[in-house]
Amino acid sequence: MTTIHPLAAKFIGILTLCVALLVISREFNFWSAVDSVLFVPVILLVLVMTLYVSTGRKVFVLVAVLLTLINLVWNDNAELTLTAGFSTAAFIAVFFAALTTLKYVAATSPAIQRCGRFLAQQPPGRRYAALTVGGQLFGLLLNYGSISLLGSMTMVNASQERNEEIRNHRIRRMLLAIQRGFISTLPWSPLSFAMAITTSLIPGTSWALCALPGLLNGAIIAGVGWLLDTLFKPKLSTGVIPTRQIEGSWFTILPLLLLLLVLVTLLVGAYLISGVRVLALVMVIVPLLSIAWLVVQNFGQQPLTEVRQRSADYLMVQLAGFRGELVLLMMAGYIGTVASPVLGWLMTFLNIDLTSLPAWSILVLLVWFIPLVGQIGMNPILAVALIAPILPDASQLGISPVSIVVALTAGWILSGVSSPFTATTMMVGNFAGVSSTHVGQNWNGIYTIICGVLLSVWVVIYATYF
Repeated sequence: MTTIHPLAAKFIGILTLCVALLVISREFNFWSAVDSVLFVPVILLVLVMTLYVSTGRKVFVLVAVLLTLINLVWNDNAELTLTAGFSTAAFIAVFFAALTTLKYVAATSPAIQRCGRFLAQQPPGRRYAALTVGGQLFGLLLNYGSISLLGSMTMVNASQERNEEIRNHRIRRMLLAIQRGFISTLPWSPLSFAMAITTSLIPGTSWALCALPGLLNGAIIAGVGWLLDTLFKPKLSTGVIPTRQIEGSWFTILPLLLLLLVLVTLLVGAYLISGVRVLALVMVIVPLLSIAWLVVQNFGQQPLTEVRQRSADYLMVQLAGFRGELVLLMMAGYIGTVASPVLGWLMTFLNIDLTSLPAWSILVLLVWFIPLVGQIGMNPILAVALIAPILPDASQLGISPVSIVVALTAGWILSGVSSPFTATTMMVGNFAGVSSTHVGQNWNGIYTIICGVLLSVWVVIYATYF
């Protein structure tokens, strides 16, 4: 990635803040004409970031430009389509920026470091379960940062093992536990892109309606992982594995649990009071909670000065460091949205009518479509934004809109563990020293198929009986 000029980094921070203020104004109904001006800072933000990203990311921007031109020439509703595309891209940028504030503050939290170290040091009998739960807890707060944090702890722990055979097995099992634990939060967490995007695209749904059935999606992902690890433990040529001293006790995770409790209480309380959707509240409450966390970290050491300096550093320096991820995520949402009418026209031209299919078959198709296209490089955000707008209305299928969200998030999490192009598989591969393809297909291949079958059954059961 090209080294960014300090002035450009400041522009990225300021433009992201402008987009955030506009998106929040729309979500809280402060200004109804937001969409008429939102495209301006979004375009400027993407243009500045594109100058300093890899060629692969620039290709995404080029595809977005071509699809925009196609819509302007061909689509009679181009204005509505492009407005929806800019709205999706803006929401993704603000949601991502809000979540990364917690990751930024967590990096300097001794309590978080102790918690991650304690989980990574658990003995083999309970290490997988501990790291799965750890992946869930940290994932709620740090998103993909949970894999970075726990993955680093894992490698430190594993490096102390001199036996190469034991060390390799330990690395694989620990990293998979972290990955699967994190992935299992995506279909129900109010802080996940899976819930944010799918509930935004499927009318009549919300996090409050989809969280409970999404928990079952997550339970399948986490439960199958633990079961396979328990049943198929590697057979070692060595004798008994020596135990190591564990730093801390289970009380070590209390600060993390307390932080989660505060976050959930704030979100639920604000939702009950305001009626604003939870995903919009996340964009305000999470940064405020991050600031409060900074104050607690520096209590008694000029906390307000530290907050001012760290906030400026995050906005004017650190945000630019996420430019590659921001371009990818924003363009995935935009491309999926503006390409959806083209796909709809193509289906009409080919006389493909989804309403002629039974509802259960469409739901199962969604479960498998996202991980399958993930094998050829399609981001889950892009896949969902592409397919969701052309789906028949839930009432036409005789099912609830929530059933469609359950199916889409099921496919999303399968792609998260199997696609060589998703962040989780690439991060796990980097830690383990293997390719992301090896992680997705060799380490998670059978696991993905088993989970896919179980998720397909659960999605059909939910649509039929709930």
